[in-house]
This record gives sequence, C-alpha cells and structure tokens, in this order.
Amino acid sequence: MELKGKNVIYSGGFGGIGQAGVKELLKSGAKYLTIFDVDENKEAMTEFKKSYPGATIDFIPVDMRKKESITAAFKSAVKKMGHFDVLVNGCGIMRDSEVDPTIEINLLGLMHSTLIALPYMDKSSGGRGGTIVNISSVVGLEPFSLCPVYVASKHGVTTFTRCLGDKIYYDRFGVNMITICPGLTDTNLINNFPSRCIFKFTEQQAIALANAKHQSAEVCAKNMIKVIETGKNGAVYMLDLGNIKEITIPKWHQPTFLEN
Repeated sequence: MELKGKNVIYSGGFGGIGQAGVKELLKSGAKYLTIFDVDENKEAMTEFKKSYPGATIDFIPVDMRKKESITAAFKSAVKKMGHFDVLVNGCGIMRDSEVDPTIEINLLGLMHSTLIALPYMDKSSGGRGGTIVNISSVVGLEPFSLCPVYVASKHGVTTFTRCLGDKIYYDRFGVNMITICPGLTDTNLINNFPSRCIFKFTEQQAIALANAKHQSAEVCAKNMIKVIETGKNGAVYMLDLGNIKEITIPKWHQPTFLEN
C-alpha cells in the first residue's frame, strides 16, 4: 500500500518504535494521522506539526485496558478523519510482575482495537479496506524464559493476527493483517531490563541480555514502513538488526474429516 495521501491511526504513537513510526509515516506522505496513547507528548506533537505542515495530526487519549475507551477513541477519530486506511497497534508494556495489566494492554487491548476497527474498514459494508499492523515481538515467535508473561502476550498477538489473516476474512473485509516482530530495539522496554523480569534470581541472565546487540527505534520504524507498503496479508515479519525477514511458521496439525 502506498502511504501517500492515506489516513492512519497509530495506537501507542509516543515513545520508542511508536514515535519513530509516526515520523516515518508522515515522511511517507500520510495525509491525516491520529495518535492513540495514554497521554499526549506535546513536545513530539509540536515537532510533528512543524516538520509536516501538509498533514493533519491529531491526538486522542485512550486506555487500552478498557474496551469502552478504545471504542470511544475510534468513534472520535472517524468523526474527525472520515475514514482510516491503516491501523498500527503498537501499545505495549513489559512488567512481568504485573500480570493483569500486561495481558490487558499487550493482548486484550490489541484484540479489542483490531475488532473495533474492522467494521469501519469492512469493504462488504461500504468501507475502503486497508491494512492493520499488529506489533508483536521476536519473543512472540519462540519461548523466552525471563519474561514468560510478556512472551505469552506477544505469542497471542502473533497468532491472533495470523488467524485474521486467513483468506476467509480478507475476502470479507478487504483488510490486510500483518504481524511485525521487532528484535531487541533501543526503547524504554529494555531500559532497566532486569527489573522487568518475573523472578529476581534471573538478574544476571537479564543483565547479559540487556548488553546484547540491538537496533535503533528509527531503523526498526523505517523497515516497518517498508512492510506496510509491500507486506502480504497474513504474513509475519521479523525486523531485527536492520533486516526484514518473512517468517514461515510450520503447520503441525491438520483436522481429519469423517467421510459422509
């Protein structure tokens, strides 16, 4: 999808990959961009509006733990924008000791956001179709023992998005469903990483991982734009150390049907 002239909603658009992603979307020519987040980053908004005067940039507060807040945010956005072509779901936290908020924000909030967005985009009901990008993680592809709650939430994101990428849904809605799995990226999520793990005795392993090679948020965001522009419905892309790799996940089970 060419992004020039498109309307975009970015959930989690302040800080880390989100803020870098908003900048890249505007640089790519997004016409109207609405940011969903808990609080407004006024400094970032001022900079966005100054750097991209041709775009309309808006902020709507949302609590991803509450379905009614997400519903109200989309209603307000559509009233202002008229429609949106792209949704990026990028809200996320990594605090394994806080099980409920981690699942509520990383997984349930993303699921509600996706499902609330679809009727607005649904081609079978007069919508324009478009693209929904759900941001998972490399730990949404395989186990990572230090943060099992965060990992579980991201595995849920990956599988949920792959399910909605099935042809049966695309034929109905006309919406591309894409999963993005960033590798270690320089964001607040890896700051003070040992404190984010579920058990304190894993501190040494966490310190070692925090010192591992990682990419900048800006590099990750640039590759995210490439995936939005060229990615395939139902596909999963790993964005790690400046590289884009489509991930093929094997099928281990096929149902056996009874003969009539």
